[in-house]
Amino acid sequence: MYHDHRMELFACRASVDFAKKAIEKLNEIQAAHGEPALNLGNLEVTPFSDGEFQPAFIDSVRGATVFIFQSTVPPADNLLELLLCIDAAKRASADKVIAVMPYFGWARQDRKDKPRVSIGAKLVANLLRAAGVDRIMACDLHADQIQGFFDVPVDSLYASKVFIPYITGLGLENLSIAAPDMGGAKRANSYAKALKCPVIICHKTREKANVVASITAIGEVEGRDIIIIDDMIDTAGTLCKAAEVLMSKGARSVRACASHGLLTGGAIERIHNSVFKEVIITDSIPHPELANDPKIKILSLAEVFANIIYKVYNYEPISPEFVR
Repeated sequence: MYHDHRMELFACRASVDFAKKAIEKLNEIQAAHGEPALNLGNLEVTPFSDGEFQPAFIDSVRGATVFIFQSTVPPADNLLELLLCIDAAKRASADKVIAVMPYFGWARQDRKDKPRVSIGAKLVANLLRAAGVDRIMACDLHADQIQGFFDVPVDSLYASKVFIPYITGLGLENLSIAAPDMGGAKRANSYAKALKCPVIICHKTREKANVVASITAIGEVEGRDIIIIDDMIDTAGTLCKAAEVLMSKGARSVRACASHGLLTGGAIERIHNSVFKEVIITDSIPHPELANDPKIKILSLAEVFANIIYKVYNYEPISPEFVR
């Protein structure tokens, strides 16, 4: 296919491994269409002794459609690195700059839930736009309405593209899908509809951020193989407590699928010591230390992103990729 602009692919430091896997899948698509292989471009980041850093594109991006991979976790430095790279690409005369953000940080700050707080997700959207981004690709935003914070297209991909085939492959006869809280009910219902199984809702009350006071399960639990669906696992406190409640009510087994494994503050140890049969996350956030973990399984989103990148670059319809 003829293009006015060539494709260039780069990765910031937090997502180099993910970018390499996505480009490998992208090259399989390229080969199937008789198109040349693509390589990860050279991006150099020079650190300064005070903590400042300066990214520089070694390869020319003049007139190119530039894809920059970066998950913003830990959030502050990685977000700033992405912003600087977008700015550098625009100043180097790139035609378009597309931020590929498998994990979009600050997404939990999507509204004023108490007085005198910022709406961090909106601020990040403004920063990305001010830097010059032309499009955003992200997976399982904490709240779908975050797309409306941007004045450029946002491709919000769903990890269900890898989770649903995996769940189907488990062959669970008494499957039920559970939402860890009321806010996750819509996501859980989408999975339950695709898998043709019942839904369980866990209602929780919090003492403060990351601290849950109590959890109540609503729905048929006894004798069911339950999979809790969530968009992220942070400290895993809520998730492990929900699993305990479900098992105490007679569940046959409990698993969890979460798009983003933040896994902070002893989360891995909590999961290992929990009643979970298995916890499944994606590689939106790198966890090389979990490559052979007996209880935490990592599924790759590389092919999902590769398909979207190829279709966006070739002006092909992408709606089939957004079926939850």
